[in-house]
Amino acid sequence: MLPLIVIFGATASGKTALALELARRFGGEILSCDSVAVYRRMELGTAKPTLAERASVPHHLLDLYDPNEVCTAGDYARHGRAVLAELKQRHTLPIVTGGTGLYLRALLDGLFAAPPRDEALRELLRKRAATRGPEHLHRTLARFDAAAAGLIHANDVSKVVRAIEVSLAARRPMTEQWEQGRDALRGYSVLRIGLAPPRDLLYARINERAAAMFRNGLVEETRSLIADFGADCRPFTSLGYVQAAEVLDGAMTEPAAIAAAQQGHRNYAKRQTTWFRREGELHPVHWLHGVGDAHAVMADAIELVEQHLAKSA
Repeated sequence: MLPLIVIFGATASGKTALALELARRFGGEILSCDSVAVYRRMELGTAKPTLAERASVPHHLLDLYDPNEVCTAGDYARHGRAVLAELKQRHTLPIVTGGTGLYLRALLDGLFAAPPRDEALRELLRKRAATRGPEHLHRTLARFDAAAAGLIHANDVSKVVRAIEVSLAARRPMTEQWEQGRDALRGYSVLRIGLAPPRDLLYARINERAAAMFRNGLVEETRSLIADFGADCRPFTSLGYVQAAEVLDGAMTEPAAIAAAQQGHRNYAKRQTTWFRREGELHPVHWLHGVGDAHAVMADAIELVEQHLAKSA
């Protein structure tokens, strides 16, 4: 069995720093698991690794698509498994890190056989979101699949639409369908490391990260992206970008946008924590109760990886 390291946790929990430390120490390469970082030119709002960090350790699954293109969890899984096959040939340790639970599940456990797209239904649901607001559509999803509604943000209209479509087509909640018909990744011994810092510390880091995104030019980045790709691209509904767009529209001041982004990211962190706790009920997870850039957490993670590599040898 080939070793595979997975690091997950809420936004701003220090996943990138820990992945970089492990990759440098064990000669690994990093596979990003982020549903927005797959898009080119979306740098600040995604907190991608810096160019220097990417130069020091090879990174994969970043900048795969333009923002006006579609990347599904299935697309991500296909790209990810191709990278894993390449690293296998080079006898290189893969380190998967990120906070998009559905994409991680697609990569490791596979996806269910989803029904085909129903464009008429999709258009109807999109119009409903446009006229009544995304929160109304999100409440509709909650009636069909409360678990999915708890994992998908109301502003992510595309995912909400797809979840309703899938639930209606099969007459079963989408999250129930996830449990059947998967094509699980085989041939790997997976070590899952979960970061679980104290809430007060995590929220302080989230608040600082969101504020830094705006200080470093998120509004200008969003202006450039909208000018080149239009305002209706799905990635622009993600946290940070949607608030920056409201600043550009004059609907919100920048201080109000920062506060809204901070609150949105804190809410997202709650949903991520719920998702990964549920993953821990399905697979063994080594929880480290601190942030990934803390020396003690790094030391514990290094020991876990050393033990895992020894068992896999």
